[in-house]
Amino acid sequence: MTTIRSVAIVGAGQMGGGIAQAVAGGGYDVLLHDAIPERIPQAQGVIAASLARQVARGAMSQAEADAALARIRPAKSLAEAAKADLVIEAAVEDEAVKKAILADLLPHLGPRTLLASNTSSISITRLASATDRPERFIGLHFMKPAPVMKLVEIIRGIATSAETYDTAVTFAESLGKTTTNAEDFPAFIVNRILVPMINEAIYTLYEGVGNVASIDKALKLGANHPMGPLELADFMGLDVVLAIMNVLYEGLADSKYRPCPLLVKYVEAGWLGRKSGRGFYDYSGDTPAPTR
Repeated sequence: MTTIRSVAIVGAGQMGGGIAQAVAGGGYDVLLHDAIPERIPQAQGVIAASLARQVARGAMSQAEADAALARIRPAKSLAEAAKADLVIEAAVEDEAVKKAILADLLPHLGPRTLLASNTSSISITRLASATDRPERFIGLHFMKPAPVMKLVEIIRGIATSAETYDTAVTFAESLGKTTTNAEDFPAFIVNRILVPMINEAIYTLYEGVGNVASIDKALKLGANHPMGPLELADFMGLDVVLAIMNVLYEGLADSKYRPCPLLVKYVEAGWLGRKSGRGFYDYSGDTPAPTR
């Protein structure tokens, strides 16, 4: 199997930064790149704060936190990021954006470099076909927040080799994660089940069956979910929820996956949830307040 010592993360948003923290915590050298350079120090600040909270809870020592943070270095260019043994694309959930990043990476990759995508719904086979190494391409879907959530969903494209799959499983497990194998169908396992449930909760709100507070309370207490579906949608980002529903609707051609018009309206308004300060909850005050 390919030996992984260094990992590059392309995309320094919430997911990219979280993956960088998880990988650095596993003892790997991490190169963090983003098309917008200012996002890298922002991500490093978020990671430092997250590590500080873990130290405060006694989950790790200060020395361990300092060492993990020191292992994360900025990569000023994709050419620099491409020097890693494994490159994980963690950009927005947009197939055209992901393929453009992969195309820009290709001229700089070594012959043995592994490529992975953190996509939560897009076909690994299609993404791999845009590269020169479909046999060395795989889906590594970390759950959010990546440093905390134990699962990594591993998705093989039609051309992914057995060696690449075994290397990916070994790598994810070395981070203290549990892996599950998903076939390359729209949204894979977790989001194929989870996001339509969230979409149905939004329909429930849209049709006036319940308000935001009552829907979230019902699922937390009635189904023992740690977060209500609308609260979870805000946490994921409503643009991400919509993107996944569109992948399901277009990929499976089944009307049951039609995105709720209210979800579309919120995204059009820029109400994307926690990251924009407003979604199904308003986050401008001391405690989140339902918007409907």
